[in-house]
Amino acid sequence: MNSTISIGEPWMWAAFIAFVLVMLALDLFVFGGRKAHKVSVKEAATWSLVWVSLALTFNAGLWWYLTGTAGAEIADRKALEFLTGYLIEKSLSVDNVFIFLLIFASFHVAPEFQRRVLIYGVLGAIVMRAVMILAGAWVVQEFSWVLYLFGAFLVVTGMRMLVMAEKEPDLTKNPVLKFARKHLRIAEGDHGEKFSVMKDGVRYFTPLFLVLILIEVTDLVFAVDSIPAIFAITTDPFIVFTSNIFAIMGLRALYFLLADVADRFHLLKYGLAMVLTFIGAKMLIMPWYHVPVGASLAIVAVLIGSSVIASLIATRKRAD
Repeated sequence: MNSTISIGEPWMWAAFIAFVLVMLALDLFVFGGRKAHKVSVKEAATWSLVWVSLALTFNAGLWWYLTGTAGAEIADRKALEFLTGYLIEKSLSVDNVFIFLLIFASFHVAPEFQRRVLIYGVLGAIVMRAVMILAGAWVVQEFSWVLYLFGAFLVVTGMRMLVMAEKEPDLTKNPVLKFARKHLRIAEGDHGEKFSVMKDGVRYFTPLFLVLILIEVTDLVFAVDSIPAIFAITTDPFIVFTSNIFAIMGLRALYFLLADVADRFHLLKYGLAMVLTFIGAKMLIMPWYHVPVGASLAIVAVLIGSSVIASLIATRKRAD
């Protein structure tokens, strides 16, 4: 089992958090985050490329720094842990995209208003992940046996995903949505990108606010799946946190990139389910056999890659 001692020094944490805040500020105030507009595939592809490039550059920088301060062996291991964790989190975030599409379609949210909801969704996800990662790292450090509970949970989740892959959740039965509709004043109709409006001196929430609630709940649910998954790769809080945040920061661009072609990747859910099952099994067999990080990276890449290729082949045949 990897040590729970983090390679992240205080200045590294501060620098990374400052970087995230600067990028969010640029997105909100400089790159049109506040303007309602439909995000084009070209814009989404550019931002996706930017986020993947930043993640890989960060990993290269981390490897270079650790090589000089901690030695080549630790540098290689931590860089591989980051890359594997990032790939897992990025892959699992694709499942978020499918649910986001379902939510927006159910509420008939126009494409130009989806961007603002997703900005707040990303902000909420970052806060939730930070709290859960720090809490999870502390729990793992104090009670190492919790990793086996994580493993069992992931195996059950993966098997459940395999069974439910073709079933779409019924949002009308969502308990959070039912609670919100019962306890909040909702102004039905189209109110642009506003989350609340005033009517006769009374504050009403718009259907877009209900969408935001569902997006945040979705982020929370997926965090419960993905945090244990990355703890199977490394228990270093700095690696867990940075790989998670990089994957989340690119989530909105990934959504707009896949929004129009998501139906072409319908078999990806099976690949993600098998990834979760594999990672859970990896955690459960740790007392007898430790699967090397490099092998984990290769297996995850093969499972995701093969499900993507199978999806494209299947949808192409169907189109023909």
